[in-house]
Amino acid sequence: MDYLDDLQRVVSLPTTPQRIVSLVPSITETLFALGAGPRVVGVTEYCTHPPDGIATVTKVGGTKNPRLDLICQLDPDLVILNEEENRREDYEWLAAQGLTLYVTAPRTVADGILLIDRLGRVLGCQEASEGLSRQLRALYQRIEQETAGQRRVRVFCPIWRKPWMGFNRHTYVDDMLWCCGGENILRERADRYFAVTLEEVAVLAPQVVLLPSEPYPFASKHFVHLKPLADTPAGRAGHFYCVDGRALCWYGPRIADGLAQLSRLFAYVRSTVE
Repeated sequence: MDYLDDLQRVVSLPTTPQRIVSLVPSITETLFALGAGPRVVGVTEYCTHPPDGIATVTKVGGTKNPRLDLICQLDPDLVILNEEENRREDYEWLAAQGLTLYVTAPRTVADGILLIDRLGRVLGCQEASEGLSRQLRALYQRIEQETAGQRRVRVFCPIWRKPWMGFNRHTYVDDMLWCCGGENILRERADRYFAVTLEEVAVLAPQVVLLPSEPYPFASKHFVHLKPLADTPAGRAGHFYCVDGRALCWYGPRIADGLAQLSRLFAYVRSTVE
């Protein structure tokens, strides 16, 4: 069978994959959620969920520095990568070895839900994928209706520190914020990812600051570094929050967490500024 991945590449699979290597933590969790966990033979060191499911699965290194030789030794009939999380040179090396590669690249929450359906077809797990995507679409549509007509909350959400880094509107994270009633104050920047100073952020007057637990491991101890934002609406109201980076950035089942948690938080922030 032939399938299109997120890069519109034709992926040919003679049979349903039985030996899968996942180089994407959120996809690893999704594979187990769809019932394909027993077929996963290799994951990265950053693939931590589900803990019991991946406990005995071979670890093949990091997302940016996988052990390519070990991946080949596992003799997978499908390797799943992500356009951003994995390096192009690793993709090219694996392709040169003749391995079958499926590349994911969701840019929106809707894309993330659609990816579940696509993976379900590739893996022969349509019943499970349709059930999960149906639940997520219902939640997505409900929150879309709830936020319609509401004033958007202006959000600063860094993804890195030293330097501080933000993202523009052409990213999955931006769309998650938007779907939940937020507006990334840096979304009109030209580059998808870029360095920014807190002084630049202060001028844009964020109403809430989110420090996600990944990709940079932000925690409440980092609030002290936000002093340049003390006189912004977020700083004056005390709207600095740590959030689960998996809810913000991961596809698959975590989409529900992102939609529910962030929409609830933004509704609270909105109630204090209107």
